[in-house]
Amino acid sequence: MQNPFNARAPHFDAAAINATIQRAFASAGLDTRAGPMHGVADTIQRALATAGRAGMAGAVQRGPGGDTVDVVARVVSIDDGHAHGDGAGNGGAAAAPGGAASAGPAQRPGSFETHMFTNHAGSLAYKVYLPAEPAAQPAAPRAMVVMLHGCTQCADDFAAGTQMNRLADAHGLLVVYPEQAAQSNPSKCWNWFQPQDQLRGAGEPSLIAGIVGAVAQQHGADPRRIFVAGLSAGAAMALTLGETYPDVFAGVGAHSGLPYGSAQDMPSALAAMKGGRSRMAGLQRMPGASGAPRKKTMQAVPVIVFHGDRDHTVQQTNAALIVQCAVEAHAAQAAHAAEAAQTAQAAQTPQTAQTAQTAHRGGAALHITTHTGVAPGGRRFSRAVHADAAGHARIEQWTLQGAGHAWSGGHASGSFTDATGPDASAEMLRFFLALPRAGAA
Repeated sequence: MQNPFNARAPHFDAAAINATIQRAFASAGLDTRAGPMHGVADTIQRALATAGRAGMAGAVQRGPGGDTVDVVARVVSIDDGHAHGDGAGNGGAAAAPGGAASAGPAQRPGSFETHMFTNHAGSLAYKVYLPAEPAAQPAAPRAMVVMLHGCTQCADDFAAGTQMNRLADAHGLLVVYPEQAAQSNPSKCWNWFQPQDQLRGAGEPSLIAGIVGAVAQQHGADPRRIFVAGLSAGAAMALTLGETYPDVFAGVGAHSGLPYGSAQDMPSALAAMKGGRSRMAGLQRMPGASGAPRKKTMQAVPVIVFHGDRDHTVQQTNAALIVQCAVEAHAAQAAHAAEAAQTAQAAQTPQTAQTAQTAHRGGAALHITTHTGVAPGGRRFSRAVHADAAGHARIEQWTLQGAGHAWSGGHASGSFTDATGPDASAEMLRFFLALPRAGAA
């Protein structure tokens, strides 16, 4: 079907144009009944009522939709409100900031495409959001964010709730949404608790990493700026990917998740979710329900953590465990760098010694600063930042007062969202994009 925003209308029909705009706003998750968008909608309606021609310099981005992590879900179904694209999953062009018409350069519209990836571990569907961009803009390596939904969710639902596609337009990012199949897990959870899905080159990690490689190659992503984030089971899988593919992912965002290797089967997963192993010092020493020793986080991949202190699905103690594991991994990296520097100096190889000393300084002990604040929606929060000697944040922990098991700052068009804020999507992107370019060179 041809995009209605790219077609020239044969005559002026204000009612039809207004109805089309309202459907597009709804599909993008924009509420025109209240808030800033209410004024925008009124302005458009007044303009259409008095205009003698249908001239729109900007168009409206196609928004994601879908049905609905671990608790009783509010089912979301906005299929009827889709702004349909060209049949290949491509949507309309991105709106100018605030919904106003733009006199800037012509825009290539953003598109939301569905694909399938297959390797030795099986097959996995995924969606890719390609951001809107100036039509004359030359291709350049772009950062990529991989978004992993929670249980019972899907790619469209998670995109709608996190509003990451909107941020992708603002920052010029690629966004990838792998989608768990019901035949792999009846609740569509990522199998973060299964030993075969906690390994490099196997199971779900290999499928997701394979998708990343395919998308990066096809769309020219910057291999040093590929990040992964998730909610609940998706957060646990994101941390698994950071541990198993540290050469691929330069940073991890974990919202309401659990540490890597904190379970080996369903009973130990349920115990971990309920905070049954809250004594952090014993985390790695305690065996799982199967008797196997727990896996230990070894890779010092930067991580940003969000968790509500009233989350009764995945207890907040898991956030503290994630942070402790990350701190220990960074400490181990610093110790290894110090040992390498001493070895290089003893060998009297100046060039090697200089390289090792630089690595040692970069891996020195992290210093912590803590901030408190109130989000625009009224949510109180605390934010602990663990920064290296250069001042780069390597670990951030956001504790959300009174928040439950939901994406902070998310939009109501997606399930498991809390609009009170702070905006986890925006803060994760800020953290990711401020990191020194790491990962694969």
